[in-house]
Order: sequence, then C-alpha cells, then structure tokens
Amino acid sequence: MAGRLLRTRRFLPLFLVQATGGLNDNLFKNAMVLLLVFRSAHAGAGFAAIAGGVFILPYALFSAVSGQLADRFDKARLIRLNKISELLLMILGAVALSAAGAGGLLAVLFGLGLQATLFGPLKYGILPQHLEPAELLGGNALIEAATFAAILLGTILGGWLIGGPNGPARVGGLGILLSAAGLAAAWFVPAAPGSDQVRVEANLAAGTWRVLRAARDAAPVWRAILGLSWFWAVGATYLALFPVLVRDLFHADNRLVTLLLAGFVLGTALGALLAGRLLRGAVSFRLARPSGLALSVATILFAVLCRSGAAAHWTSPGAMLGSATGIAALLALLGVAVAGGVFSLPLNAMIQRHAAPSERSRMVAANNVMNALFMVAGAGAIALLSALGLSPPATLGLAALATVPVAWRLGKAAPPDRAAG
Repeated sequence: MAGRLLRTRRFLPLFLVQATGGLNDNLFKNAMVLLLVFRSAHAGAGFAAIAGGVFILPYALFSAVSGQLADRFDKARLIRLNKISELLLMILGAVALSAAGAGGLLAVLFGLGLQATLFGPLKYGILPQHLEPAELLGGNALIEAATFAAILLGTILGGWLIGGPNGPARVGGLGILLSAAGLAAAWFVPAAPGSDQVRVEANLAAGTWRVLRAARDAAPVWRAILGLSWFWAVGATYLALFPVLVRDLFHADNRLVTLLLAGFVLGTALGALLAGRLLRGAVSFRLARPSGLALSVATILFAVLCRSGAAAHWTSPGAMLGSATGIAALLALLGVAVAGGVFSLPLNAMIQRHAAPSERSRMVAANNVMNALFMVAGAGAIALLSALGLSPPATLGLAALATVPVAWRLGKAAPPDRAAG
C-alpha cells in the first residue's frame, strides 16, 4: 500500500511538503544552536533549551486558531500559503545566520515554529479527505516515518554544515532550496474544501479553551490525545537526557549523542511502519498495551545497561559498537523507539477517524496544545528530579514505570476496531 500511495497525487505532494519542511526546521534549529554556542562566550548549554522553548511556544499559543483556519478554508490553498511563508523565513534565516545575532536567529526560529504550528492541523486534517479508510493508517505511517527521518537528517546536516567552511552560507542556501522544493510540491496538493460554518476566534485563550473542551467531550479522541502527549513527553525526556548520559556516564562527545539519536529516531520511524502492518488498516487502541509494556521494559533495560561498569568505556561510537554491553544497550534503545512508534501511530489515526469531519483539524490542534503542555511539564520534571540528585538512568526508569498505567488505561474500554471500508 505504501508504494501505491507514493505514486498518487493525493498523497505524494503532501509527503514531500512534510519531509522538506521537517528537514528545514531541524536543519536551521541545530545549526543555529551550534553556531551561537561555539562562537559566543555568552551562549552556553542553556541556550539549546531556550531555542527549543522558542520553537515550541507557538504550539501552545496558536494551535487552536490554526485548527479553526484549517477547518474553515481550503487546506490545499493554506498549505501553499504556509510554504510561501517558510520560504520567506528561510531567506531571513540565511541573513540571520550570516550575521550570527542571537535575536535575529531566535526571531526566525519562532517564525518557523509558528509556521509548523499552522501546518500541523493542515497535514493531519487533509489526510482523511484524500485517502480511503483502508489507506489512512498507511498514510499516517509514511508521514510519521518521514517526520522522524527529517528530524534525524536535519539535525545531522545542520551540525555538519555549520561546522564546515562557509557554514552559515551553506545552511542558509540549503534551507532556501528545501523551502522552494516544498513550495513546488505544495502546488500539486489537490483541493480540500473547508466549512463556512467554522468561526475563527481572535481571542487565543478562549479559542484554545473551546478547542480543548470539544476534544474532551469526544472520549476516543481525548484518550488518543492524552496517549500521544505522554509519548511526546517520554520522547522529549530521552532526547534531553542523551547529552547528559554521554557526558557524565560514557565520558564521550557529541558523536555518541548522534549515534543514540540516530537509533532512537530510526527506531521510531520503523515502529510507525510496523504498526501499519500489524493493524492491517484497522484503526484501534489494541496495540497500546503491548507496545507500552514493551517500551517500559526496554527503557528499564537500557537504563540498567547505562549504569553498568562497561558504560564508562563507551567513549566513542566505535567503542560502544565494539562492546557487547554497548551493542545490547543500543538494541534496547532501538526496542524503546520501535515500541514508541507502534504505540503512537494508531493514536494519530484515532483522532482523524473519530473526530467529526467538520472539526477534525481542531482536534489535531487540541492534540498539539496538549503535546506542548506535556513536553513542558516533562522538562520541568526532569529539572526537578535532577535538582533532587536523581541520575539520568533513574529518571528514565521512573518514566518507564509511569508508562505502564498510561498504556493500560489506553487499552481499557477501547472502542471496537474501525477497520477499513
């Protein structure tokens, strides 16, 4: 089914728009952080957290209105406008990278976060309009796989290019090219009309509250949103702890962080594709319990291996890959990521299938708001546990244990499978 979808106009242009956009966001964000951290004495490790907060802030502020816009107007037209804004932002980003000023770079990053916020409800809201029920899960799997691959490739490319000769110019030029390619693809996305009955609210707080309340009233949608938000909180915990694990326990550098990130992101993408095959087109919560339990067990195994005496000798990617314990830890991490992909993919499809067509994009927006809130809460929890002296492996262990009741609740009293057709 995946190959067939990638040959259709109703899916391939959207897939390319998503892939180029995700690649651009992570390319710019990582290049910006590394540029300022290594060129400025005033930008330390905390700058990465600030950059992450600047990028995610629009999700909390503007997700509700983005969902209203996507339900109100033609999604294909809004996607084209969205990509035009991305191209303009990347032109500004190229100038800001050359100037290497923190203010200008953070302003562009905020703009990219806003652009991504507006795109989210369009991306997930348009899929049910263009895909058959039997194709929905497979389409989501491909979109998720492209997203995680873009995160990985963009992060690696951003670090590699910015550290080379003419780094800012090369990153800025590539960003402009990717934006132009995404804009070209957007022109081939078929029309997806909205509803004249949807009202776009200027009051952001009231609109956000209204969208969240509507999601809360749709039980399957709300359960899927909470499950996805927990997944993103756990994923953000891993990503935040990787540098600390590598520095303090493995005594290695950023090369090993990249290896761990690659295993995590690729595993999640594989898990999303695996979920599509396991469910065979049915949209269901039934994989939540087994995948959640598998994620918990693999996380605990990874944490235990990271506390072993052998971990102190994982001073480079080669050293970790040359150690039997290191390979076991990487396989455990891959297991975490695959289980996470299996856990999360059906939840996105549940939101799309159980939301009323007239408010589908607003339910996606509610999901974005809750994802952002959970990730911020998770960051606060990590900071608190760290202040209390809890080690990174112990923090991961707590996250693993907390995942068990979440997964169990998701699988309880779930609606029957909504199979294709």
